[in-house]
Amino acid sequence: MGENMSKRLKLVTGSESEMEERSFTNPFPDWDQGLLQNPNPGEDDGEPSEPFDASGKISDAFQRKVQSKIKDLLQQMEEGLKTADPHDFSTYTGWTGIALLYLRLYRGTLEAAHLQRALDYVKRALRNLNGRRVSFLCGDSGPLAVAAVVHHLLKNQAEAQDCLAKLLQLQRSVLSPDSDIPDELLYGRAGYLYALLYINQEIGPDTVDQTTITSVATAIVESGKKLSKEEKKSERCPLLYEWHKKQYVGAAHGLAGIYYMLMQPSARVSQEVLNELLRPSIDYLRHKKFRSGNFPSSLSNESDRLVHWCHGAPGVIHMLIMAHKVFKDEKYLREAVESGELIWQRGLLRKGYSICHGSAGNGYAFLSLYQLTQDKKHLYRACKFAEWCLDYGTHGCRIPDRPYSLFEGMAGAVHFLSDVVQPEGSSFPAFEL
Repeated sequence: MGENMSKRLKLVTGSESEMEERSFTNPFPDWDQGLLQNPNPGEDDGEPSEPFDASGKISDAFQRKVQSKIKDLLQQMEEGLKTADPHDFSTYTGWTGIALLYLRLYRGTLEAAHLQRALDYVKRALRNLNGRRVSFLCGDSGPLAVAAVVHHLLKNQAEAQDCLAKLLQLQRSVLSPDSDIPDELLYGRAGYLYALLYINQEIGPDTVDQTTITSVATAIVESGKKLSKEEKKSERCPLLYEWHKKQYVGAAHGLAGIYYMLMQPSARVSQEVLNELLRPSIDYLRHKKFRSGNFPSSLSNESDRLVHWCHGAPGVIHMLIMAHKVFKDEKYLREAVESGELIWQRGLLRKGYSICHGSAGNGYAFLSLYQLTQDKKHLYRACKFAEWCLDYGTHGCRIPDRPYSLFEGMAGAVHFLSDVVQPEGSSFPAFEL
């Protein structure tokens, strides 16, 4: 017993030093309601220390600062992309992700040049499709869905229809009983389901028929039931999933991302499945939460290390928010807010500024909390994470493998910055609808 206790102590002390290694101490003062009554007037140099003006809106000076940085980062990104992998078509690290960023910028500004850039980049992606994967983030469905939307906006109906037809052809492998496609978001069925729901949101509610959407959602549900039965967890966790023999928890490879996608209202999963299969599974996952408000990377992992969208609270928080919307139970919101506290403490990451495993992705947790609650505290915190990203490259973070991409690099930080100044319509790309 003494040996076990010393091992446990080592674990605790080890994890604390690791926390410091993984994140920076948050240098920002936390939200103070009094700031709204008496915001720092700042000087006329356009750099007030608070992001809100006297009326409680994001100040013009802060918006100008963000827009100026977006312009600067876009120039750096365009320069850097000249030497990027010409064959990487993915949304995650390739051309489709850049197209998606320009689509976001177009929606914010309605500048035709942004839509044209989106078209240029998604065309590059379409030339490189390889049929290996089906998900929106890493497979063919991402480029096809984004191209369909871009062509639709440009009124190129024939091209949009062509992309849509190819997207729908992918369902054969998604639904095939012999398929070894996983269920998770990054490479699997949940990622294909996202592509279908994205099309219906961007082009029109019945662009992809409900039968197709239901058949994909049902395939995901049946797969989860099967594994749960095999693992003898049907009572506690009726829908169980694994990737590479590991039962991951987070948004990218794990349960939280799959449950989140199945709860999307536009997936129209039956009330019975929601109540009897999804809800107990979500509750099972909730009980894995650490006291800190964080979540493990997999069900078998005991270590409270990763505070990323891909592994940890910043991804799971979206599932909790959606569970609150679907089941109208305050406990889900309460726990989402608790996880928000952890992200505020430990979410400025040494790993970088990306949306997958960086500070920008963690900032999206606050934007989602703000959209749900309209509590200015969450918007303030999102703005402070944006302020951190305004000093892009100055903190000594690690340089990612694809430094200009949407999920690992600069494009994701730009996407987050553009969402911070238009928070009502913000959404984590390739994930939130």
